[in-house]
Amino acid sequence: MSAASARQVTIIVLDGVGCGAAPDADAYGDEGANSLGNTAAAIGGMALPNLGRLGLGRLTTIEGVPPEPAPTGLYGRLREASNGKDTVTGHWEMMGIISERAQPTFPHGFPPEVLADFARISGRGVLGNKPASGTEIIAELGDEHVRTGKPIVYTSADSVLQVAAHEEVIPLPELYRICEEARAALTGDSAVGRVIARPFIGPSGAYRRDNEGRRDWALQPPGPTALDTITAAGLPVRGVGKIIDIFAGRGITSNLHALNNEEAIAETLRLLRHPEHGLIFANLIEFDMVYGHRKDPRGYADSLAAFDGALPEILGLLGPEDALFITGDHGVDPSPVIAHTDHTREYVPLLAQGYRLPAGTNIGTRSSFADLGATVLDLFGLPPLPAGNSFAADA
Repeated sequence: MSAASARQVTIIVLDGVGCGAAPDADAYGDEGANSLGNTAAAIGGMALPNLGRLGLGRLTTIEGVPPEPAPTGLYGRLREASNGKDTVTGHWEMMGIISERAQPTFPHGFPPEVLADFARISGRGVLGNKPASGTEIIAELGDEHVRTGKPIVYTSADSVLQVAAHEEVIPLPELYRICEEARAALTGDSAVGRVIARPFIGPSGAYRRDNEGRRDWALQPPGPTALDTITAAGLPVRGVGKIIDIFAGRGITSNLHALNNEEAIAETLRLLRHPEHGLIFANLIEFDMVYGHRKDPRGYADSLAAFDGALPEILGLLGPEDALFITGDHGVDPSPVIAHTDHTREYVPLLAQGYRLPAGTNIGTRSSFADLGATVLDLFGLPPLPAGNSFAADA
């Protein structure tokens, strides 16, 4: 590391928050997507004064968030260079990996050979095998699962294989073993981004997911990431939320799980109150998981407002050699403009403040999410990866 470098850098990913359709959005069925703009229009406007002061209203038209004349932050948009529009691809690209090939999805269910392998691994057979909402599929198949002992396999618009099981039928250790072995067996064209254990509890007619028992098994990143570079330099990378799952544990020195945005914000604040020379990397999941996929623009907007309300405290904990980045990993437009409930191929916002990030700087539209990781490495005085270009001001 150079003598002059950042003390602590914090990245907060607003999972599923986009700011307008990418130029290739039509190839993904997402023409007209704008998670922020369309949400505001759908509910008659949003109040996000703190994000607005950083420059959010300069990135796209957001009813209720006018362009700030003198932004207090550095601002711009990131365009995804990878193929795909999922969480893993987006986060990997932020940290320097451009995915030339989209991770496989299974809109018609998994092929017979995958199911045969899964049935062999579970030793119990299989139910389901289709894209579905997790709450809906346990309502549909939960009784049959309890009666037969067969785990429920389903997928979504993401590159995932999800396994639902009642904890009194398949105990958590057995469910985790099944998922871990399934992860190892899913290779080649079947190498989904994540295998997810989705335990549930409760009686027939009132099944509910046990979100605390959820576990994810992600693919290993196929090459070195900015996180690997940071940890190799002896600096901690402290994850919040599902960061450790997205990177399969690699390049993460510690991680605090969070079930919702409120917990993730609280954990991020706790880490900021105990600063270390290193990186805090947080994911706020509810924009995507709770509101975007369920087409709930009001809930999406309220969740943004809650984060906006926490932002002054977050900014107040930054020291003179600290930096904060706020961004997204893809869109999930919850408005009626987009008929489907999948992720949307969008630009994502980039708002930043702190060390070597001059207020009022417009970095324009960057050609890759990887510019974020490149900037973080630059702030720490660490060598760059092949992908990405720093947008930090010269020291």
